[in-house]
Amino acid sequence: MQIHTLTIIVLVFLLAGAVKGMIGLGLPTIAMGLLTLAMPPSAAASLLLVPSFITNVWQLWLGPSFGALLRRLWPLLAGLTVGTLTGGLPALAAGSTWTHTALGVVLVLYGLWGLAAARLPAPGRHETWLSAVVGYLTGVVTAATGVFVVPAVPYLQALRLSKDDLIQALGLSFTASTIVLALQLRVTGALQAVDLGVSALALVPALAGMAGGQYARRVMSEKTFKRCFFVGLIALGAYMAGSGWW
Repeated sequence: MQIHTLTIIVLVFLLAGAVKGMIGLGLPTIAMGLLTLAMPPSAAASLLLVPSFITNVWQLWLGPSFGALLRRLWPLLAGLTVGTLTGGLPALAAGSTWTHTALGVVLVLYGLWGLAAARLPAPGRHETWLSAVVGYLTGVVTAATGVFVVPAVPYLQALRLSKDDLIQALGLSFTASTIVLALQLRVTGALQAVDLGVSALALVPALAGMAGGQYARRVMSEKTFKRCFFVGLIALGAYMAGSGWW
């Protein structure tokens, strides 16, 4: 692997880890969005698996309510598994132009959602079946784009969880998504052979970025950071969606 590619990987995961450390999510979104500018989407998703899995497990186990959240969110996790493995959209390896455009659209939509600070109504007594539907739709999007956030993150925010429980629920959802996406890429033959040294290299800046992001969360306004993050996400997504048609 050429030195400029390694440099890109280090810088991307440093930034993505910092975002995740600050707001509890964003590593796969940022990493996929930037890495696909320099490599095929399936290669970017394969490279992302190890850093995403380790950082999500770290986030998951730091929370206080693993057992309770697992019992509550199992329909979402089940739907996510089915959607990722059987979703009807073209998979990551099916066509780079379509995937590039779709990923850009996902980033723009999620950025607009974040800027609007919109929240879905609480699902109430419909939570069980809605969780399964949301999980399935998230799985379909994950299989097609490698991004785990839509619509799972807005839905988890609608459950009115405490701050610590929400961070842990995001870690649980992202961990499951990473595992199932790896299985889907393996089954479809799209899983790229990733050098363990490169994976370790990507993990180091991701963890360093998380530590930096957690520090930044303590010293600066989270509202200001989120606004900058979502504006940047919209700009990146618009560029990717537009470039898919040029």
